[in-house]
Amino acid sequence: MKRCHAALFSLSVLLFSYGARGQGRSGEGAAYVKDHYTKQEVYITMRDGVRLFTAIYTPKDASADKKYPIMMQRTCYSVSPYGEDRYPSRLGPSDSMMRDGYIFVYQDVRGRWKSEGIWTNMTPVIDDKKSRKDVDEGSDTYDAIDWLVKHTAYNNGRVGQWGISYPGFYTAAGILSNHPALKASSPQAPISDFFFDDFHHNGAFLESYIFTFPVFGVQKTDTTSKAWYEGQFIKPTTRDGYQFLLDVGPLVNFDRWYKDNFFWQETVKHPNYDEFWQKRSLPGHYKKIMPAVMLVGGWFDAEDLTGPLAIHKAIERSDPEAYNTLVMGPFGHGRWSRETGHTLHSNVYFGDSIATFYQNNIEARFFRHFLKESGDRNSGLPNAYMYNTGKKEWQTFDKWPSPAAVHQKLYLNDDGRLAFNPPSREAADSFVSDPMKPVPYTEDNTTTEGFTPHNYMSEDQRFAGRRPDVLVYQTDVLQEDVTLGGEIMSHLDVSTTGTDADWFVKLIDVYPADEPNSPYQPNKNILMANYWQMVRSEIMPGRFRNSYEKPEPFVPGRKTEVKFRLQDVLHTFKKGHRIMIQVQSTAFPLFARNPQKFLPNPYKASQADYIKATHTVYNDSYIDVEVLK
Repeated sequence: MKRCHAALFSLSVLLFSYGARGQGRSGEGAAYVKDHYTKQEVYITMRDGVRLFTAIYTPKDASADKKYPIMMQRTCYSVSPYGEDRYPSRLGPSDSMMRDGYIFVYQDVRGRWKSEGIWTNMTPVIDDKKSRKDVDEGSDTYDAIDWLVKHTAYNNGRVGQWGISYPGFYTAAGILSNHPALKASSPQAPISDFFFDDFHHNGAFLESYIFTFPVFGVQKTDTTSKAWYEGQFIKPTTRDGYQFLLDVGPLVNFDRWYKDNFFWQETVKHPNYDEFWQKRSLPGHYKKIMPAVMLVGGWFDAEDLTGPLAIHKAIERSDPEAYNTLVMGPFGHGRWSRETGHTLHSNVYFGDSIATFYQNNIEARFFRHFLKESGDRNSGLPNAYMYNTGKKEWQTFDKWPSPAAVHQKLYLNDDGRLAFNPPSREAADSFVSDPMKPVPYTEDNTTTEGFTPHNYMSEDQRFAGRRPDVLVYQTDVLQEDVTLGGEIMSHLDVSTTGTDADWFVKLIDVYPADEPNSPYQPNKNILMANYWQMVRSEIMPGRFRNSYEKPEPFVPGRKTEVKFRLQDVLHTFKKGHRIMIQVQSTAFPLFARNPQKFLPNPYKASQADYIKATHTVYNDSYIDVEVLK
C-alpha cells in the first residue's frame, strides 16, 4: 500500500505536471502520432561537451517543397516514451497544433533522465559568458536550436518554444538565448523565482510541497529512462495531511527523510533572500527581447501565479517595444492544456470549452502567425487577453495593468466592516494565534498530500471565517458591480505579543443567499448560497517586512506596518454580492507554521520555540485595489 502511494505520486508528477502529453500508451492518440510523424532520437552536444537527449517528431509529408517550423519543449520531467518505435498520445501544446503540423522537439535538460550533466534547480543565468564552460539554460537553448535548424530535415528556419511550469521556466530562460531562429516563445505558468514562486511565497515555505523534494533534490548517477528518485518519497501513515504534518512537528524533523536531499538542505541553509536565491531569479535578466513572447497563466494557479505576471511586467519595463502578450484564464495549474468540457475550478463553474477557445484562438494563432505566416507585429492578439472571473468572460487590454484603473483603499474597520471610506476613530481587532492549532487552508483533507493543493485558490472560506483566529471584514451588499482589475497591495498596521508572525490576507467574493448550485458542481454537499469564494490570497512573513535579505524581529506590542503585494486580479464583484477580506496568521499545511518567536533560521526551530501570540490589526489598515469603471 505504501509503495503504491509513492509510485502513484511519482507518476502524477510526470503525467499531470507539465504537458498532458501522454506517456506512450497505446491507443488512438499514439496511433495518430505514429501515422503522421516520424520519430528520431539524438544526442545534441552543448558547448561544454555535455550531451542532451532529444526526441524529434517530423511530419511524414515534410519535403523540400513543404517545410515546417520547429516547436521545442525542454523539460526536467522526461521526454518519454523512449525508443524510436514508441509514440506519445499527443504532440505539442494541443491537438489542433499537432494536426496543423510542426516539427515537435522534446529535450531532457542537463542532469535529467537520458541527458548528461549535473542537475541544478533554476539554473542561475550567466549574463556575461567568458568561456565555453559558462553555461546556463539560455546557452543550452541556443546550442539546441542551432543544431536543430542545421541538422533537422525540412525545417523552415523558424523555432518556437513552449512549456508549462518548470518547462515554462526553461522557455522563459530560453528567451535569453537570443538565437535569431527563435521567433516565438510562450512560457506558461513559468517559475520566475523560487523565493516567490512554487516553494515559497514572499519567503514563506510551502510545507504542502514537502512531499515533492525527491523529484528535485536527488541526483541521478547515469543516463536513465527510469525514475531514479522513486524510493525516496515520504510515506504518510494517513491521508489526512494536516494531521500527519502536524504530528511530524518542526521543519527540522524532515531531516529524518531528507538528510541527503540536496535541494532540501539548500532550502534549509538559505532561509533568507540571499545570493543563492537571487541568482536563480529570472525577471532582472531581460534586456532587449528578440522573439515574440506570450506569457500564459491561470488565475487559480496554486503553483506559479507569480511567474507569468512578473516576467510580463519585467519585459514591459526593460523593452517596451517587445512583442509581449499576457494571457490569464480561469484555470488551475496548466489546466488550459487539456479540455474538460465544463470548465470548473473547485466548485466554481466558468463556462464550457474555455481551454479549447484558448488553444485554438489564442495559442495556435500566436504560433501560426510567428512561425508559419508573416511574423510581423500584426498578429491580431492584444497586449493582454484576460478572463474576468466574476463576469465569466474574456476581456482584452492594450496594457496590463490598465492605465484606466483607479486606485482605491478598502479599510478594515474594527466593527467587521470593509469600506472605501477611512474609519472615523482609532480602534483595533485582536486574535490569539496558536501554532499548535493552526488554521487549515482547506476543508478537503484528501488534497493535503499531493504535488500541489490545487483547489484552495477558489474554495469556500466559510470554514475559516468562523474561527476565532481569523478576522473577517466585509462590505455592505453591493448596489452595483465593482470590478477589481490590476494589482492589489495589502497595507497592514499590526502588533504582536511575540517577536515574529506571518500575515495571510484573503480577498473573497461573498455570494447572495439565493445563489443556485451549478448542475456541474463536483461537490453536491457544498452550497453556493452564501458561498465565500476565494478570489486572491497571499502570505507575508513579518520578519521580511523591511528586507527579504535581512529579516528582523517585531518589538512586542509596537504598532508596525507590514506591506505586501497580493497577485493581480480581474474579477467583477456583482451587484448583490459582498467583498470580504479575511486576515489570519496560519494556513496549514499549505504554509509552514511560524514559531512566532524570532529565530535566525526558522527551519531549525525546536518544538519549544513554537509559542502562542496575540496579534492585533489596527483599523487604519487597508487594501489598495485598482478599480475598473
